Amino acid sequence: MTTPAALRTAITGVGWAVAGPHFDPATALAGRGMRHKDRATRFAIRVARRTLDDAGLLDAPGLDGAAVVVSCNYGNLGPVCDLSATVAVGGSSEISPMRVPHLSSAYTAAWVAIGHGIRGPNLTLCNGASGGLDAVAWARNLIAAGRATAALVIGVEPDTPPVARLHGETDGARWIDGAVGLMIEPVPAAEGRGARIRAEIAGYGRGGDERSAVRAAGAASLTRRLDGEPAERFGRCSGALGVVQCAIAVERLDDEAVLAVAGAGTEEGDGTSVSALVLTPPGRRAP
Repeated sequence: MTTPAALRTAITGVGWAVAGPHFDPATALAGRGMRHKDRATRFAIRVARRTLDDAGLLDAPGLDGAAVVVSCNYGNLGPVCDLSATVAVGGSSEISPMRVPHLSSAYTAAWVAIGHGIRGPNLTLCNGASGGLDAVAWARNLIAAGRATAALVIGVEPDTPPVARLHGETDGARWIDGAVGLMIEPVPAAEGRGARIRAEIAGYGRGGDERSAVRAAGAASLTRRLDGEPAERFGRCSGALGVVQCAIAVERLDDEAVLAVAGAGTEEGDGTSVSALVLTPPGRRAP
C-alpha cells in the first residue's frame, strides 16, 4: 500500500550511536543523566539527541505533539535477569524501587520522551527483526491519523552479558551494540520549516512471507534493496534492523527507490512475519 499524496511523510533526520570513530560507548554512556538507566536506554537517549539535532529540532518548540516509537527486543533482558538473581539470593525485600521501571520494555521510550518534552504517543515494539520497519510504519500512521505531529523512531539493541548468553545459545553470531534514530515528519510541515528532506516513505506492507510483504508494499518491481549491509557493518541487528536499513538507505539514496525487507524467512528471521518498506528520493512518486 503506497502512501497517498495527502499523507506524505519524510525522514528529516538520522542519528547514529554505535561504536566507531564518532561514538565511544565507554564515555558516551556515562555522565550526567545516565545513572540508574540500563544500557539500551542510555544508547537511546544519546541517539535521540543526535537525531533531533540532525533534523534541526533539538530544543525546538512544538515537540509536545510528537511521538516516540522504539523497536527493541532485548533492552530489558539484563534488568529482568538481574532482578531474578537478586530475588533468588536475597528475596523480594532486596529489590530497590529504582530498578522496577527497568523491567518494562516501554521504559526506554518513556525516558526519551521525558528528556525532550515529547508528549504525544509513546510506543515500543518487541516483535522480532521486522520490528524496526514496523516502527517506521507506525510513526507514519500516527502522523497520517492526526495522532502525532511528527515522530522520533529509534531502533536499539544492547550487547550485555545476559544478551550475549542468550545469543550464544543460538548461533553465536556477532550482534549490534547501539542505537539508530530517524526523525519522521509530514512533508508539508518539513518544507514549511525549511528542513532537509532526506527520503520519503512511499510504501509499507506485512505478510507471512517475503513475497507477500513486498507485494503489499507495492514494491514487486523494485530490485534495489539493502541485503547484507547492516550485518556486514554491525552484526545482526534484531529489533534495530529496520531502522538501520532506513538510515543506510538515506546515505545511499540517489535517484532510485530502495526496498528494505526484514522478518521471518529473510536474513534475520527471528520473527513470525515479514515487513517491507519503500523509501524514495524527495519528491519522487512510489514505484
